[in-house]
Amino acid sequence: MIEETYKKIMVATDGSELVKKAVDTAVEISRLSGAKLYAVYVIVPTTHSPRDFGWEKASMEYFRKEGESATRYVEDVAKPAGVKVESVLLEGHPADKIVEFAEQQGIEMVVMGTLGKSRLDRFLLGSVAENVVRHSKTPVMVVRG
Repeated sequence: MIEETYKKIMVATDGSELVKKAVDTAVEISRLSGAKLYAVYVIVPTTHSPRDFGWEKASMEYFRKEGESATRYVEDVAKPAGVKVESVLLEGHPADKIVEFAEQQGIEMVVMGTLGKSRLDRFLLGSVAENVVRHSKTPVMVVRG
């Protein structure tokens, strides 16, 4: 039984279909342990030239709405299970921000999926989950999609 083992669990979400299994897992562990669940979405800032006439602002607003939708999904899954959720939107490099948030908030377990929205991202940038596992002082559970 997991009861009273964890008080703070974080699920990192990118809003993809593949993360839904990780969300289900995080909600169930939170339910069993009575932990508060943090739903975290990281917005990757875009940089454009000054001639882009507001493109950066528009793209950041788009990703903020994506993040709100992704974290709302976690809230919607957690509510019937009686799990308290705090949604958090961060900006920066996803792996760095996830590790930093977990350390700053005293998170006791990070739950994440194996692949996000694009397999090309993993080839070009490296897997976010892999980087979190490598750099986190907090235990990380990686759930296969």
